[in-house]
Amino acid sequence: MFGEHWIAIGPVSLSETVLTTWCVMAILAIAASIMTRRLKIHPSTGQAALEAIVSMIEDAIVAVAPDHAKLLLPFVGTFWVFLVIANLVGLVPGLHSPTGDLSATAAFAILVFFASHWFGIRDQGLANYLKHYLTPSPLLLPFHIISEITRTVALSVRLFGNIMSLEMAALLILFVAGFLVPVPILMLHIIEALVQAYIFGMLALIYIAGGLQSQALHSRNEEEDE
Repeated sequence: MFGEHWIAIGPVSLSETVLTTWCVMAILAIAASIMTRRLKIHPSTGQAALEAIVSMIEDAIVAVAPDHAKLLLPFVGTFWVFLVIANLVGLVPGLHSPTGDLSATAAFAILVFFASHWFGIRDQGLANYLKHYLTPSPLLLPFHIISEITRTVALSVRLFGNIMSLEMAALLILFVAGFLVPVPILMLHIIEALVQAYIFGMLALIYIAGGLQSQALHSRNEEEDE
């Protein structure tokens, strides 16, 4: 059963999701250390591929938050790469994608929730950042709070539902049709994993960019009122 506890140390237990997540993080950390150890002006094939990935992520960030690309690139880029690998883990026989567990996707969504506020407060200061919750009227404060909660819940449930349904559909088709159609199922899993990682990462980027731009929008509205 997915999420079954593998190791128990007193009251603390580690599930398959936790262990798989830690393994993905360790693999990414080791790979990043090796690939960035000997960077050259004239890049090798591996370095060129790595630079292309970073450039694509940076271009996506610039399209949403052009003034904060350098600030957001480390967090959003790492988040995006992690989601791609985590979604593809399910292709390994005997393993399941951590993103097919609601506890993992909820943790990712909560991380995005705090990151959006942290980046906004870091860029604008606490007082200026909180002003947009009272705009255009303090009466809208409860609705702003509800919006923050609902979008976090929706973000976690959406990724969980898509990855879990994808794995269940693949298992069902393989059970019914045997191994006569492994390649189409494999390609479907890869494409869907990449799409879901992109969508989740883009939504996270939009939420964080919204926090960074909240004060700018507030100031613009004040100027228009004047």
